[in-house]
Amino acid sequence: MSRAAAALIALGSVEAVEQDGLGVVRIAELVGGDKGQVSRVLTTLAKAGLIERDDRSLTYRLGWGFYALAARAGDQRLLEAARPLLRRLVDELGERANLSVLRDAQVLTVFSASPPRSVQVAGWVGRTVPAYCTASGRALLFDTTTEELRALFGEMQFERPGPKAPHTIDELARRLAASRRRGFAVVDEEFEAGLIAVAAPVRDFRGRVCAAINISAPKFRLGPARRDQAGAALTAVADELSGRLGEPAIGAQSR
Repeated sequence: MSRAAAALIALGSVEAVEQDGLGVVRIAELVGGDKGQVSRVLTTLAKAGLIERDDRSLTYRLGWGFYALAARAGDQRLLEAARPLLRRLVDELGERANLSVLRDAQVLTVFSASPPRSVQVAGWVGRTVPAYCTASGRALLFDTTTEELRALFGEMQFERPGPKAPHTIDELARRLAASRRRGFAVVDEEFEAGLIAVAAPVRDFRGRVCAAINISAPKFRLGPARRDQAGAALTAVADELSGRLGEPAIGAQSR
């Protein structure tokens, strides 16, 4: 327990943040443990979603599961910049707005702003949903190739929680391509019958998709014309949030 706590503290250090993660050897140096023991601790923490491992650099950093448990934590810059923008979006559209991140093949909601409406979609902060059949998942996968989709979802069997959910990687890839051409994602009864969702990707200072903003509502309230209005509003807010995160050229990215 003490070694796990020490590892989490090390991954929350200035050094870890500045270097976007730490390797096993460096973490072992900081916590004063054997490399093998530390590696096993890190594997356990990663399986629990408290930390994440970058497969390219082989470094670890704090994961969104840790931030969800902390409730007020998460990527502070992202959350702090998003809060007023999502509340403004709620005022404009009258629907609950959510900020989500990708966790493996799942979407984790990290912030939600709700309107004073009696009939609305339930909040999902701290909960995960599949990425393949949700608008936020599609926005988070905006830059993902078909081969990367195969690697991400592996041998996962696509269940159909909603009547129109995709059931193959190729079908998902076609819908993802359509979302890119449109500039935002629309999911029509894929996650739940009678539910429509719209989402747009948020990019970090490197131009990479780091989050998604979405709204969802009953189909009777989010018809085709209103979906386009919502898509434009979500894209504008996502671009503004990207700008606050340091994206060099808003609108220059191909969406």
